[in-house]
Parts: sequence; structure tokens; C-alpha cells
Amino acid sequence: CRDHAPVAVLREMRDTRDESGYPKGLWQQMVELGWAGMAIPEAYGGFEFGYGGLGLVLEETGRSLVPSPLVATVLLGATVITLGGSEVQKQEILPAVASGELTLAPALEESPFHQPERVACTARRSGDTWILNGEKQFVLDGHGADRLIVVCRTSGEPGDEEGLTLFLVKPDTPGISVQRNWMVDSRNAAMIRFDDAAVPTDAVIGLVDQGWPVLEQTLDIGRIGLSAEMLGGIQEVFERTIEYMKERKQFGVQIGAFQALQHRAAIMYSEIELCRSLVRKALAELDGERRGIPVLASACKAKLSEVYQLISNEGVQLHGGIGMTDEFDIGFYLKRARVAQQTLGDAAYHRDRYARLNNY
Repeated sequence: CRDHAPVAVLREMRDTRDESGYPKGLWQQMVELGWAGMAIPEAYGGFEFGYGGLGLVLEETGRSLVPSPLVATVLLGATVITLGGSEVQKQEILPAVASGELTLAPALEESPFHQPERVACTARRSGDTWILNGEKQFVLDGHGADRLIVVCRTSGEPGDEEGLTLFLVKPDTPGISVQRNWMVDSRNAAMIRFDDAAVPTDAVIGLVDQGWPVLEQTLDIGRIGLSAEMLGGIQEVFERTIEYMKERKQFGVQIGAFQALQHRAAIMYSEIELCRSLVRKALAELDGERRGIPVLASACKAKLSEVYQLISNEGVQLHGGIGMTDEFDIGFYLKRARVAQQTLGDAAYHRDRYARLNNY
């Protein structure tokens, strides 16, 4: 990541408004290293290295803000297929993901806030097809994905866990329109509209009306993986800030010698250690007995969201005026922190969910 995908790569993607949003040559290098197949079973062309290994990779990509479809395609998309896909879907999709031939984009959100149960996008059965209508927002890498994984309501009302169905959809299906958006952190997201889009019955992932268990498990795995990526960014900002405090002089001395700044650095260090422990524990459970995953996922996402905001703010402030300039990389981490905080639920959402899961 440091050699082939420093922050300069993300800067170039931003400045050139690259069509794909990530360097395809870089993605192929990642595929050749086996990253795309890390969490995919060997029976379907993967390496079954586990989420612990994938988490370490995500941590390093977070350190240099690597733009890639790793989160949308591998962490989320491949996980949905592994957990809920039919044998035919697994044989078709997973080997293609592991070999880098196919990318995925989960389409879930329908509002500015993460509300996974409040799905209003509908799918109704019509003979041998399902007719999709509705709109999805904040679809990560949705503008260039080869397949969309769309969460639709096939029964019940928005807010119900029952009645959700997952569909594997080709984005060039008539009735589907995709609008690319650039996030503040220069990553890709898309708004996707479905206007009487007809998909075949074999597009259903899992069982009709029973998509919530697969979706919930996938989201928790995604939250833990995203927390690992955030941990990488947090550590990088802290290390860069400490180095700057050792070099920058004010009143003839290094600013790192000022006790007030040392206290702020000590607080950051303590918070990072807590984050590291949480993420390591959650990743270990994903590859182990998977005890208490929902609680661990919300604990991770709440804590990492809060700490990434703290550390990115402190990083900019302790760099002083230069931290506010675009020429300096530290601002990219602050922007990434803001988007990562909102992705798959912010700190407030997960504090509330953590409390509910513990019957508070």
C-alpha cells in the first residue's frame, strides 16, 4: 500500500475525476495478491484466509486511503453471496470476484441516515419476473459495478425486518438508471433508480421475504471490516502528527515538548489502544465461534467513529495552518473520517443499537 497506493493515488483520482474511481491496474495487483479471495471459501475459488486476514489488509488500505472496490465487492458483496446465495449463484459469482473479473455493489440505503429495516423500494412478482420500483442512495462503487445486490420489500411495511428480499441484478437492466456521486472523501457512491425494472426469479438471493438474517449478518461483518479500515487511518494520522510535533518548532523549542500537547497526544494514544483491542477481538470472533457479533460490531463502529473524528480533528489542529491546506495530506483523513463515520451507521446509531442488544 505504501509503495503502490500512497495518498497521492487518491489525490490523482480526485483531480482527474477518473471514470472508474479507482486505478484498475492497482486493483488487479490486489487481486493477484489474493486479497479479493481472502474471505471466499476455497470451494468457490477463494483462499478462505478469513476475516482476520482481510481485516489486516483493510487496516493497511486505511493507512494510505487506498481507493478500491475492496469494501463494496469483497467485504460486503461477496459476503452476501457466501451467506445467502444459491449454489448456482455461488458458482457463478464468487470465483469471478476472487479472480477480479466481477465487482459487486450492495444497494441498501434510501435516506441520508442508516436505517436498514426501513426499506421502501418494492419488488412484486409478475409471472416469471420480479418488478422493482424505488430508489437507492449512497451505493458504494455503484456506478461501475458489474452486479448490484438490491434490498427490496416484498411484503410488510418500512421498518419491518420481515418481508425483505435480496436480489442480484445487472445494472444495465431496462428501467435502472445510475447517477454517480463523488463523496467528500473523493470516494464513489451512486444514486440508483428502479422504474419497473424486471428481473428473473432466479435473481432472488436466499428466500423471499426472509432476507433480513443474511443482510444483518453481512452488515455486522461490514461494520467490523470498516472499523479495521478506520483503525488504519486513525493510526496513520496519529503517527504523522507525532512526527510533526517532534519537528515543528515554536518559541525555539519543539512543540512536542509542550506539556498541554503531550496530554492531548496521550489521550489519543489511549483511545487508539482501546480501538485496536476492540477490532482485534471482533475479527477473531468472526473467524472463531462468532459469539456476540452484533454487540461487537456496534461497539466497534461506535467507538471507531468517535475516535476517528477525534484523531482527525486533532491531527489537523496540531499541524496548525499547514493542516488546513490541500497540499498537505492530513486533511484527506479528516474527510475520510466523516464519510466512514456515516457508512453502515454512525456512532449514535450504534450506541443505541448496542443498548438495545443488551436490553437497556
